Amino acid sequence: MANVEKYFDLVDQNQQRFIETLREAVAIPSVSGDVARRGDVVRMGEWLQARWEALGATCKRVEPGKQTVEGTTIDLPPVILGQYGTDPRKKTVLVYGHYDVQPALLSDGWESDPFTLVEKEDGRLVGRGSTDDKGPVLGWLLCAETHKEAGMELPVNLKFCFEGMEESGSEGLDAIIQAEAKGWFKGTDVVCISDNYWLGTAKPCLTHGLRGVSYFHLEVEGPGADLHSGVFGGTVHEPMVDLVLLLAKLVDSNGRILVPGIYDQVAPETDAEERSYEGLEFSHAALATDLKRDVIIHSDERTTLKHRWRFPTLSVHGVEGAFHSSGDKTVIPAKVRGKFSLRTVPNMDPARVAELVTKHLNSEFAKLGSKNVMRVIETHGGRWWYSSPDHPNFLAASAATEKVYGVKPDLTREGGSIPVTLTFEENLNVNVLLLPMGAADDGAHSINEKIDRRNYIQGIKLLGAYLHEVAQTDM
Repeated sequence: MANVEKYFDLVDQNQQRFIETLREAVAIPSVSGDVARRGDVVRMGEWLQARWEALGATCKRVEPGKQTVEGTTIDLPPVILGQYGTDPRKKTVLVYGHYDVQPALLSDGWESDPFTLVEKEDGRLVGRGSTDDKGPVLGWLLCAETHKEAGMELPVNLKFCFEGMEESGSEGLDAIIQAEAKGWFKGTDVVCISDNYWLGTAKPCLTHGLRGVSYFHLEVEGPGADLHSGVFGGTVHEPMVDLVLLLAKLVDSNGRILVPGIYDQVAPETDAEERSYEGLEFSHAALATDLKRDVIIHSDERTTLKHRWRFPTLSVHGVEGAFHSSGDKTVIPAKVRGKFSLRTVPNMDPARVAELVTKHLNSEFAKLGSKNVMRVIETHGGRWWYSSPDHPNFLAASAATEKVYGVKPDLTREGGSIPVTLTFEENLNVNVLLLPMGAADDGAHSINEKIDRRNYIQGIKLLGAYLHEVAQTDM
């Protein structure tokens, strides 16, 4: 690890150039959810490919296919696969990231143009994609470039997979990973993903668990057309009334899921897990500040984290088909569709979750005695992911974190889902590590998204230190 200090010094010397590189990437508005921006998404992928090829990497551009949006068929953005180094004596690390971003408009409430990176006096680098996920994706590139500039060989063979549809469902990616598992990805020893965040703002972490998500539409259909409430109110079974009553039977105001049997599959807590909550950088005071109001359900931090990480939760997201504009309208909607999701944890089976939810709603609907028609539609059933933090891949990342930050990282799980984590693990049969660069308050997907200068620069050091540690670790 002696040479890693040389690498760290060069990263420090190149700080401003690295920020300019991020500014160049942020300026490409690669919004995958906007058809009008599809050309910019492709341009961002091509920009990445060109930078890696200029460094000497071998790249392969894979076209995932087409998609139809609002009646228009367009090409999906390319998945950029690459390899930098082919030394059979070295370990091979596969890294994943995405180069697309969420939509952003100045009128949404941004302090500045979202696609112009602005460095604030407090060290925030504000711009769409700065933390999600262009900063981390560039971190791998700048790590490799800096090693070359320093006259240092990268200590591992590096493969990469960068997609342009993560913010829009990663359409087409799973099929590519499955097809390339014994092709481009053959020989991979471990996978590293940097697309999540620290638990707090001061202490780095490693993430070894994600919840799954099962998404449902609950549809209630009544008359053949919308009705006038003055004429028909009180004389017909109203779909909206049925829907609201059913949604209220799914979860109570304290977050307790009301579906019978839903907790039966949840893995029991262990003494080791209970100890893992000690010393984590997490406080209700900081959480309430982020929320802008204290609406926290639980009385202590440990219980809050458990309900974010290791217990299932159910959230109601919205209603389609109902009146939602400003002003007043006395209409009885003929058909409404409520949308809700259930976050799943070890050892819950998505098929069993769907079965229990459907059975419960059918039972509750029958109690209403309504003549309307009710349907439960599962639109997605993604599984949870859990990995042991004692795996050598995690131990290497922990050692690298101590080297860069001088502290042992928190070992965390996430309440959200990153489906590609499970796809890589199941198809490549190797360990997957989540190694975040950004902090909890970065505001990914929100206005004024940022990455702190400290996290960006130290994060580039961390990625390099991790590769050096992996190179020396027995797998």
